[in-house]
Amino acid sequence: MENLKFLSLLIFLLIYSCNMGDKKISVEKWESEILETEQNFAKMAMEDGIDKAFLFYAADDAVLMRNNNLVIGKNAIKKHFENQKSNDDVSLTWEPDFIDVSKSGDLGYTYGKYIFTSFDSNGNKVESNGIFHTVWKRQPDRTWRFVWD
Repeated sequence: MENLKFLSLLIFLLIYSCNMGDKKISVEKWESEILETEQNFAKMAMEDGIDKAFLFYAADDAVLMRNNNLVIGKNAIKKHFENQKSNDDVSLTWEPDFIDVSKSGDLGYTYGKYIFTSFDSNGNKVESNGIFHTVWKRQPDRTWRFVWD
């Protein structure tokens, strides 16, 4: 009987350790997906415009915090960008310094540094540096979209 208990415990530990390895591989895969999404998001902002990139990568229920105000939902985000002064001479670049994802693979977050570049009325370049934090949520179609920025 003792041998059976020992064998059962050994089998349980073996199965458990195999599952833990699968979880680590999954989390690494999801972190890689989020990194790729973040990089594509930044690239789109540079090539196609900040507003188009934010609208494309926003989930329907996304929230932006801008100037200490919340912009809630994709439609409100669209209106927010429509109300911004149109300026083709602005750019936004960023890169995540850190990525983490839940063990269930449905939520993740990134943070890092950004640079917003514009020009003043005299044509002088003005750079604003800061820290960003984005929360990503896996969508039903398996893509990642941000729900907080």
